[in-house]
Amino acid sequence: MRARQGAKPLADLVGKAMTPACRKRGFASVDILAAWPDIVGERYGERVQPDRIIWPRRTGEDGEMTADPATLVVHTDGATALMLSHETRQLIERINTFYGWAAIGRIKITQKPVEVRRKPKPRALRSLTGEEEARLESQLETVANDRLREALKKLGAQVIARSGDDKV
Repeated sequence: MRARQGAKPLADLVGKAMTPACRKRGFASVDILAAWPDIVGERYGERVQPDRIIWPRRTGEDGEMTADPATLVVHTDGATALMLSHETRQLIERINTFYGWAAIGRIKITQKPVEVRRKPKPRALRSLTGEEEARLESQLETVANDRLREALKKLGAQVIARSGDDKV
């Protein structure tokens, strides 16, 4: 009988399942797709989506294979494409910084609709009761630093409001 293994993180399983599909599109792994909003920044994170990487291969003079920088194909809407076309140099630098080498030499922009994913708004926290506030204040009386006490008070209020419990 095999020993039972513990639960595996979902990211490990999804990464292994996605890697073959990504390789068909020229991506070595899902890393750039997962980190895309962080790489390109807030302005383009939701409006520009990487589609594929085209890796040109040429044989060197001595018959050895050499890899030239690749072309990254992205798609976006028309207005964003215009803005992006003026900032491709900066975007290429950010992507190459992510890779750690000059992997991308050119960005090809295609215009087509992009599904903009909206982040869910965090739900509003309830107000603390007078008893909850008094209990929190009494627990923080011994903190001498005012800034630290205020930060802990804010954190404690959020913990109490989320848990619905007046125990800290």
